[in-house]
Amino acid sequence: MKIPIRALTATLAATALLAAGVSAAMPAQAFAATPKQTVINYLKAITGNHIVSGQHNKEPASAPGQYTQQVHDVTGQWPGLWGGDMMFNSADVANRQRVIDQAKTEWANGSLVALTWHACSPTVSATCNFDGGVKTSISNAQFQEIVTGGTTLNATWRSRMAAVVPYLKQLKDAGIPVLWRPFHEMNETWNWWGGRSGANGGAKIYQQMKDYFDSQGLDNLIWVWNVQDNPAGGWAGYYPGSNYVDVVSLDAWYKSYPSSGDYQQIQSIAAGKPIAIAELGKLPTAALLDSQPRWAYFMIWSEQLRGNNSNTEIQNSYYLPRVYNQGEITF
Repeated sequence: MKIPIRALTATLAATALLAAGVSAAMPAQAFAATPKQTVINYLKAITGNHIVSGQHNKEPASAPGQYTQQVHDVTGQWPGLWGGDMMFNSADVANRQRVIDQAKTEWANGSLVALTWHACSPTVSATCNFDGGVKTSISNAQFQEIVTGGTTLNATWRSRMAAVVPYLKQLKDAGIPVLWRPFHEMNETWNWWGGRSGANGGAKIYQQMKDYFDSQGLDNLIWVWNVQDNPAGGWAGYYPGSNYVDVVSLDAWYKSYPSSGDYQQIQSIAAGKPIAIAELGKLPTAALLDSQPRWAYFMIWSEQLRGNNSNTEIQNSYYLPRVYNQGEITF
């Protein structure tokens, strides 16, 4: 097991301070205000050589760093990428500010920031349960109404998007680029936006969100397009086009790791853009990263961190020489 010199030095220093009765705190590796292109260029630059470690933090929004803390408890390292969610149920939506505050803290400490959004369907209330609200089916006619300007459902959806703009704008004003992953797994049918290939399907609602957020001045968003590793393939049919995407990503749930075919399909769609594993349950191994070296970051899904990995597996992954953790990312 490789223990990074940085981590070992910090541990020894902290031990010495504690022995002297002094409270020790790790110094922050603060990032300055940064344009989004700088982060995109960084992801391109490390492609093929390194990968950024990432950890998602799901609900409750009142504890938006709980799973990141678990990484530190096991490894002594903080992930190089913090992931959060704009949420859906009433209690979590009421705590969106806590999520944004955590994003600011993570950036200040030297980690990249990613946000996704399990949005409630416009056919239900503005806050909802996961089942029946996010995980729900709507008709093709309802979906087309959502993406057609001037309709009732389109107006409802625009109001939902408008509600998250002030939170994202806080991050823009702070100079924080956000890996923004809307309508994730759009090739799946568990969600209300998914399972609709072609120009009038998931690609269209994604395009409309980007156009709207662009009009609101949110030029700090790094647009991450995402599909799940569904063996049915055909992922390119959901792609909104190169002008709408900065990073092409895959969620690995049908199997522990992307297959070589998955890896090739994502690269083909990306056409030179950075690629990432945006959700997975198993920590990457050296063998995986040696055989698929072009992933720019990975993000473990919340409770899967300790529910699906031993402490040794977590440590082995975080201590790999090619894995960049907090404090090791430089622009």
